[in-house]
Formats: sequence, structure tokens, C-alpha cells
Amino acid sequence: MNSDISPQASTPKRRQAWLDIARGFALFPMASYHFMWDLADFGYLAADFPTSGWPKVYARVIASTFLFLAGYSLYLAHSARFNARSFLKRLGVIGLAAGAVTLGTYLWMPGGLIYFGILHAMATASVIALVFLRAPVVVTLAAAAAAFAAPHVIAPGGVFNSPFLWWVGLADQNRPSFDFVPMLPWLAPFLTGLAVSKFVSARLPAPENNLGKTTQKHWKTVLAFFGRHSLVFYLAHQPVLIAILYGLSLVVPPPAVDPGEAYIQNCRPSCERNQTPGFCQSFCDCTLQSLSKSDLLALFQSGAISVSDDRIKDIAFQCSIRSE
Repeated sequence: MNSDISPQASTPKRRQAWLDIARGFALFPMASYHFMWDLADFGYLAADFPTSGWPKVYARVIASTFLFLAGYSLYLAHSARFNARSFLKRLGVIGLAAGAVTLGTYLWMPGGLIYFGILHAMATASVIALVFLRAPVVVTLAAAAAAFAAPHVIAPGGVFNSPFLWWVGLADQNRPSFDFVPMLPWLAPFLTGLAVSKFVSARLPAPENNLGKTTQKHWKTVLAFFGRHSLVFYLAHQPVLIAILYGLSLVVPPPAVDPGEAYIQNCRPSCERNQTPGFCQSFCDCTLQSLSKSDLLALFQSGAISVSDDRIKDIAFQCSIRSE
């Protein structure tokens, strides 16, 4: 079974090498961005470095690329006829992987729990996109444009503030997460990939898959290999990077940071993913003061207590009210 993180054609004849190569190529920018997060977590970079400036744009381009390729692949896999068995099998694999990511972050990094990340988005978008599998290209592109525009034209809040609807992307506040990819606007690149795949498939013959027929350009074969097993790469790369950094930290420790400053550097970027800078400045200052007064700061930063602790919940609730 191929372990890629996009729906794929169910037979080797339909597989297009350029898609595997593109997906394999995209894995390395993804890993480099996650490495920025790891460097910030270990103290080698400023905590807000991965979430501001060019790294923020870089991350959005990477996520859009994977979702576009997933949408493109979905149509290729089911262009002739819809293969329910293949679709459900692939959906199950991605769903289990998404669940593993959620469980892993819940156990080891609860403060940034990934409850709807890129894998969750890919699985959900795959189901939604079935509505557009046989729709005209222009209709699919219109739906993509609507998904992109929705968060900018629909007033957030109300019923969408329910935790069960955060995945939609229309809440005005939700739980901070290391990787939050809600359907609005992120359904847009998936549907765009689906539409482009329809357009191209109707007008151009499928490119020949000639990997393995030449000894030249081995890098393409390597990238295609990673592209075919991108889900395995995705699940394994972070433990490997973290292990490398842990070993490095034993030899070259990161510079010491004041605990209060370290808390603010982590709190504000996390908060500003879902809230305004003004709110986050007030909220983080308030929670830092409360944690320090309660002698909970060191325990919280060490991981001895988490955001699920009632004392932390109460501080966050009180500071949220004061910061409104």
C-alpha cells in the first residue's frame, strides 16, 4: 500500500510520476518549516519567528501546495468512475494518521493540541469535494473562490464558536493549536486542484510515467519515492528532527532566557493565530502575572501542569474577560 497523504489512483497505470515528484519536493519545505518551530521551541530562535514575516507566508504556501495536489489527485483517482472501496480505504488511512497526530500532541504537547491540522483538513476536504467530482470546472472554481472569501465576508462567532464547529473556520476565537487548518479558507486550494485536474485531464493526454526507464536524473526517482510514501515521511520527520535537536542541545545549549520573557514569547504568537494583537498582549500579560502570583509559572512551563488543569483554565478565563 502506498503511504502518501493525498488520494491516489488505485492502479499503477494511472499513476503520474510528476505528482509523486511534486509531492516529494514539497515535503522538504514542510520539514524545514517544522524545523523552525523546533528551533524556536528549544530556544535557538525567537518564539514568534515561525509565525511572523516570511515564515508565515512560507507555511501558507506549503499547506496550499499539499491541498492543491490532494485535490488534483482525487479527480485522477476517480475520473473514470468513483471507486468507493479505494476512497474509503484512503480516507481511513488519513483519518487514522490524523487521529494519531491529535493523540500525540494531546499526550506530549497539550498546550498546542492539533485538533484540526493538515491531515484532518485533507480528509474532510476529500469528503466535501465528492459533491464537485462531476460538477463543471467553473462551478468547482466558484466554490473554491467562495471558500476562500467566506472568512472575510461572513461575520465570525455565534454558533461557530462551539468547539464542535471550530473546524469550519468561522469562530472568532478557538483553542490555540500548533497546526490549525480549518475548511474556510483551506477548502479553496483543494477544490482548485480538483478543478485544474478536470480541466487538464479533458484537454491533455496523461504524461507518461517513465521513472525507472532511465538512469539519468536520479533525484526525480528519489523525490518520487518520498512522494509515494509522504504520509510515513510526515509522521516520522518530527520525532527525528526533535531527537537531533535534543542531542544538539546537550552539546550546545541554547542561550538562557528569562522565564517571564520566555512565556510571553510563546504566549503571544500562539494567541495571535486566533486573536488580535491587542487582545493577546493584554491576555498574555495578565496570565503571566496570575501564574507568577500563584507560583504556577515554573510548573506550567515545565509541563508538570497543562492547559487542562482547572487552575490554568480559571486563569485563562479570567484574563480573557479582562482582555475583551
